Amino acid sequence: MSARLDKWLFHARFYRTRPQAQAATAIGKVRLNGVRIQKPSHALKPGDILTLGKGSEVLAVRVRALGKRRGPALEARHLYEILE
Repeated sequence: MSARLDKWLFHARFYRTRPQAQAATAIGKVRLNGVRIQKPSHALKPGDILTLGKGSEVLAVRVRALGKRRGPALEARHLYEILE
């Protein structure tokens, strides 16, 4: 089972809109398992590691689940685990 990268980033609330998630992916702000991804449609599955550039910070997260919708923040928090 897999999901589109841009859709998952939107469901997990890393970006406010799906076009913002698509743009961030297209310019190379997202790495999947250490590889820069530039296609918003790239497949994502549980267990993958994402590295995101958010402002001056770099955030690494492990995908725990695939979201079916963009729900409340508490629900979105269960989709990933922040790595130290």
